[in-house]
Amino acid sequence: MHSYDLEIVLPAQPGALARLGKALGDAGVSLEGGGMFTHDGRAVAHYLVDDGPAALAAVTAAGLGSAVVREVLTTRLDQETPGQLGKVAGLLADAGVNVLVQYSDHGGDLVLRVADDHVRACREVLARWTAQSTPDAH
Repeated sequence: MHSYDLEIVLPAQPGALARLGKALGDAGVSLEGGGMFTHDGRAVAHYLVDDGPAALAAVTAAGLGSAVVREVLTTRLDQETPGQLGKVAGLLADAGVNVLVQYSDHGGDLVLRVADDHVRACREVLARWTAQSTPDAH
């Protein structure tokens, strides 16, 4: 099963987030992680959804703003061990992977959206990360 990052540039005004939540809820799209951030006067939301096409259709129909969905990759970090993000990010950097968006889902998994031409390299790094991090793998 694939997960998707819904990226939407919202109007920087009261109620925009409420309209986004309502449009997605009315379409039966559940948010599995992510958030909204304002930078330089622009409100940009990144939310993890299971049904990318439905999410995109809902926000487009609601006229909320420029939106796109892209497949994301996820992995598990050991939440009790400091430095996990730095380690996996270093491995990705060593492989030349450009991370465009990073956040966590509601279950604590790391969510990554990378440049389209870096997806394969990212998958390979995350597969090695998972294999070395899984006690059963040894």
